[in-house]
Amino acid sequence: MNRVTRFRFTVRAIEQLPPCPLDAPGKGYEVSDTEIPGLRLSVSKGAGRKTFWLRYSFRGTKRAMRLGGFPATSLADARRLALEARGQLDRGVDPQEGRDLERSSPTLANFAKDYLEDYAKVHKRSWRDDQSKLDLHVIPFFGAERRLCDIQRRDIERFIGAVRKTHSPATANRFLSLLSAMMRRGVTLGVLPDNPCRGIPRFREASGKSRYLSLEEVGRLVVAMDKDPAPSVMAALRFMLLTGCRRSNALKARWEHVDLERRIWFMPMTKSGKPQYSPLSDECVALLGRLKSRQASPWVFPSPTDSTKPLRDPRKAFARVLAAACIKGHVRLHDIRHTHAALAVSHAGQTLFTVQKLLHHASPQTTMIYSHMANSTLARASQAVSDVITRATQAAKGDDVAPASEEASLAR
Repeated sequence: MNRVTRFRFTVRAIEQLPPCPLDAPGKGYEVSDTEIPGLRLSVSKGAGRKTFWLRYSFRGTKRAMRLGGFPATSLADARRLALEARGQLDRGVDPQEGRDLERSSPTLANFAKDYLEDYAKVHKRSWRDDQSKLDLHVIPFFGAERRLCDIQRRDIERFIGAVRKTHSPATANRFLSLLSAMMRRGVTLGVLPDNPCRGIPRFREASGKSRYLSLEEVGRLVVAMDKDPAPSVMAALRFMLLTGCRRSNALKARWEHVDLERRIWFMPMTKSGKPQYSPLSDECVALLGRLKSRQASPWVFPSPTDSTKPLRDPRKAFARVLAAACIKGHVRLHDIRHTHAALAVSHAGQTLFTVQKLLHHASPQTTMIYSHMANSTLARASQAVSDVITRATQAAKGDDVAPASEEASLAR
């Protein structure tokens, strides 16, 4: 019996198509619509299930796109879907590209693992922070088996909102940055069509004000350090105060990088990712020369419990000496670095350019936060110039008047 395989599809004609004979080769037979090129209907054996398909070629490869089963998918819907797909083909787009991405999309847990191993550990020194955020917050919220392509913008906004309820705006923004970096990585690798984090507004972060210890507070702090029962930890804190270095650099300092004779400390890795050298003052050299760790540990400031490891976190000890020194207000460990810079500008008379080099700031804009402290130095300089002009004027008049200020006398 010869069966017509090409005809104009109608609902009645489709309904009258018989099931594929059980003894026929293959799983079923197909018929083609003469109205829309590539629109096919497959009929299975047994129950005779009917399914609409679009068959086409894309860049030399033959493909088939399932449009839906009849009658759940009507003939009108099948033709509409087929025409939309053919329109994409005319624009040079494979209509199944989105479906292919979904099928190949990894789970969140698997992609997070690959992101950490292949990208974060290679490019980010803070990859452990990313791992902690993913393990403790991101994966438990979305679910380890959630496909990456199924995470939409509204899901991310809901997650960031939940983080904001228990954390600061800055922390919530860091989570958004991590998710956005992961999604961009997914787009680059071809497992996501776009980044769902794009356009999500960040929370407004409070402008944190740095706390600078006054000269009198610094004196009390050093006295409290001398009396503290943990001299090795106090040595690290005083070293940070004397050098203005970052905590991470101080705690990772190794004796092999310290040259007391040349008074130089080498930092092989810094925040900028570049090695740097830092000069050591007389007090620094004396402090380091007194440390017992020189013969007992590779670390300049080793852990009190295990000399093979560096000191991990001196924040509790710092809080203890702050209390002993009766220093009020919120003072962070990083404020030691700010204090060093503030003293350099306001009391040691150093320029902002010098402080920038001293603290290894990559940009002068970072050092500008100390610019207001240079006001007293600028005022003295302005007064000295004014006194010079006054003396010149008085000399022209034949007057003999003493300089207007002590600074002017020093300037002469």
